[in-house]
Amino acid sequence: MKKHLLALLSVLVIASLALAACGTPAAEEPVAEEPAATEEAAATEETSEEPAEVIEVTFWHAYGTGSAEELALAKLLEQAAVDLPQYQINVLQVPFNDIFNKYDTDVAAGGGPDMFIAPNDNLGGQVRSGTVLDITDLVAGKLGDYSELSQGGMMYDGKMYGIPESMKAVVFWYNTDLLPEAPATTDDLKALMEGGTPVAVSFGCYHHWGFFGSFGAQIFDDQFNFVADEANQANVSSAVSYLNDLYQVSVANGWPRNDSDGLAPFTEGTVAAITNGNWAMGDYRNALGDKLAVAPIPAGPGGASNPLLGVDGFYFNPNSANTEAAIEVALYLTNTAAQQLMMDEAGHVPANTTVEVTDPLIQGLLDAFQTAYFRPQVEAMGNYWGNFCGTDQVFDAGTPAADWVATAFENATK
Repeated sequence: MKKHLLALLSVLVIASLALAACGTPAAEEPVAEEPAATEEAAATEETSEEPAEVIEVTFWHAYGTGSAEELALAKLLEQAAVDLPQYQINVLQVPFNDIFNKYDTDVAAGGGPDMFIAPNDNLGGQVRSGTVLDITDLVAGKLGDYSELSQGGMMYDGKMYGIPESMKAVVFWYNTDLLPEAPATTDDLKALMEGGTPVAVSFGCYHHWGFFGSFGAQIFDDQFNFVADEANQANVSSAVSYLNDLYQVSVANGWPRNDSDGLAPFTEGTVAAITNGNWAMGDYRNALGDKLAVAPIPAGPGGASNPLLGVDGFYFNPNSANTEAAIEVALYLTNTAAQQLMMDEAGHVPANTTVEVTDPLIQGLLDAFQTAYFRPQVEAMGNYWGNFCGTDQVFDAGTPAADWVATAFENATK
């Protein structure tokens, strides 16, 4: 408005001077309109020059330094400074292993950021402890472009606690120069590794979950009770025994045994494949280009794999005095353009359904997610993390898989 009025004023002044130079009679000069326009423009200029209040929004993330995710986020934040000048977004990077504990501790003490982005690893626990805000009413009618699956990842007991950004699960990444086709079955993968093809299997209770389904195993029933019957324990034991076989092959060959150690060898082309989530896709693609391909975790004697499907999203602090501003920033950072960028440059599978998916890798991920197991937010999930993550007792200490599984179920159901 200010520019339009100033432009109008300039035109009127120039026209007036031109008419005066041509000897236009005073009676024909726009004397009634020019002062009014001048006064209005001056008043508008005076008003618009008053500094608008800038609201600070503090934001935490755990993207790795120099990673494709961090670089893509930096571009988004740079554009946000232009598009959302009413907000000053103060960003703090927190290591992933620390972000949940730091956030919960700070919020419990009355502090913390206005919002943070993270997987829904502990959403249920945070809701129960009161460290994340119920935003159901604040985002009513604003999430129509986000998939139902992604919204479900931000919900607990029917209420919304976050704005979804992306979906993720563990899949099988491979370098087509070294491995033209992905192994379709668990037997194929084992034979491949035993035959000397280097594969960086990521061992850990999050990464292992998908293999349970390959052996027909369950952790929970439909009511999220642990399935501790003898037949199911045998299936879980088969999965753990199989993973132990892969682990021993990896140790014998000196191959990486977790996703972080496997990053450099895979991107440098010294291992043919890696099991990892799509949060690493940007780094893989930057290094391998068209040689990068993706497939589901191999199916097994029990059927398709069922990796844990996680949803990353923005969560909000009950202590925040700027909740509505933080929500507006989060909606901006998850809009079509933002998620397009995070998809193209960081490999995020978008929660926003208005993003056009033309990348075969993203489509491959969406296909692999069809059999994924939605990460439950129930309290019992804590007993899974607390009792099924110690597979080093099998892999390194030599405890029989069946004994370890029986102990894990026993402790989880106490």
